[in-house]
Formats: sequence, structure tokens, C-alpha cells
Amino acid sequence: MPYFGKKAYLTQSWQLYAEAAMPALERLYTIAPSFRAEKSRTRRHLTEFWHAEMELAWATNDEIMTHGEGVVRRIAKTLLDERSDELASLDRDLDLVARYADNPYPRMRYDEAVETLQGMGVDVEWGQDLDYSKEKVLTADFDVPHFLTHYPKVAKPFYHRQDPDDDAYVLCHDLLAPEGYGEIIGGGERTWSEEEILARIDEENVPREPYQFYIDTRAYGGVPHGGFGLGVDRVVSWLSGADHIREVIPFPRDSRRVTP
Repeated sequence: MPYFGKKAYLTQSWQLYAEAAMPALERLYTIAPSFRAEKSRTRRHLTEFWHAEMELAWATNDEIMTHGEGVVRRIAKTLLDERSDELASLDRDLDLVARYADNPYPRMRYDEAVETLQGMGVDVEWGQDLDYSKEKVLTADFDVPHFLTHYPKVAKPFYHRQDPDDDAYVLCHDLLAPEGYGEIIGGGERTWSEEEILARIDEENVPREPYQFYIDTRAYGGVPHGGFGLGVDRVVSWLSGADHIREVIPFPRDSRRVTP
């Protein structure tokens, strides 16, 4: 988009800026709009959505998952405690919401998910990202959300930290909600050394120049850290039992609608 004589871009995520501020603040978050020009026309996709993102210093992938699970379960519990009448008016099954609030969320590695899908007759190859159609099949029998961890490196962006035990994988996770709602959180550990981030950028043939500010934050050392992004509208849609994400946002933007 034009911006005072220059080309500028709408942000897809606050993450890279959060990582720049993280060494000073250690724990930080934002809730702000993000933009995705995807041609996806599903019950859970918008081109402008509310994004809750958190970044934590000295945190492992496991610790980030524990934090994200706590956030989601707290949202579910608060809804039951403070807004159960509204949920009931929507014919939402309160027992289901209670299950999401009270029970721990299992963790499943990517390899196990692919094997499960292949056993169900789904056409999926190792190394593919799992899109909504595959998430929907995978979560059909879930009673509570499940974390999907350790994606192959080839399926994820350069900023995910490689697994030190097997560099074919990265230390990341998605949280998949049941009832066909799919991914509501994406996160993991970040690549925090300059040497590793440059190697990953070059490996993916990504130009360095647009990310120079991000590289510079690692030039004099960094700290292990991680974070996640939560789709606020997706969580609201799932916990309220909405048929479509358009129902939970006042002015939904999608591939066919920009205004109002």
C-alpha cells in the first residue's frame, strides 16, 4: 500500500517486533488486528482478525504450551463463571465448555498425526503442513483441544528453532480445537542466535535485507525465548459454538468483502 511516497505493508503478526523488545521486558503481549491476504473461504478464515500474541524470555516450547493452555482454559472457565446465561441463550452445550476448562490438553507429535491421518485414508505426505481439511479429520474424535508439536523444518518458517535432538524438526506447536474448529494457537521456541538465524534465512532463500532489524537483535547475543499467537475470533467462535467466524466479529473482512 502507498505510505507517504513509500511502499508499506499491513502486518501479519507482531511477533518479530515483540522479539526485539523481549530482552528488555522479558514477558509481553499485545491484542491487535492482523491481516492475511489468503484466498481461504472457510468457516474460520478472515483477512482481518484480532490477534493475541505473547512473547516470553527464557521459555521452552513445553513452557510456552503450558502458558497457552492456561490462557485458553482460563477463558473457558471465565465464560462459564460470568457468561453462562449468554452461552445457554445460544444453545451452547455448557458441559462441553466445562470440559475444555477443566481437563488438560494432550500433546501429539506431527509424525503421530500424519500416521493417524494416513491410517484414516487421508492423502497426506510427511513434510506437508496440515491444512484445515486435515485438521478437521484429525480433531473429529478429540474431546478437548490437542497440541500438535515438532513439525518438520521444511514445513515451518525460519524463525522456529531447530530441535537440538533432531534438526529435521523444529520446536513448535499448534493448538487444535475440537468440533471442527481447528487451529486456535500457533507458537514455539524462536531461533535466537545470529549464526542459526542467518543459516535458516539463507536455507529458505529468504532475502536478508527486509529482516535486518531482526538479525541485528541477535548480533551481540540473545536469550532463549518463545511465544505464541492466539486467534481471538477463532476462540470466540469455538467456545460460543458459532457456525461461522463471521458471526463473532462486527465487521468481518474476507476475500469478498472489504467495506464497511
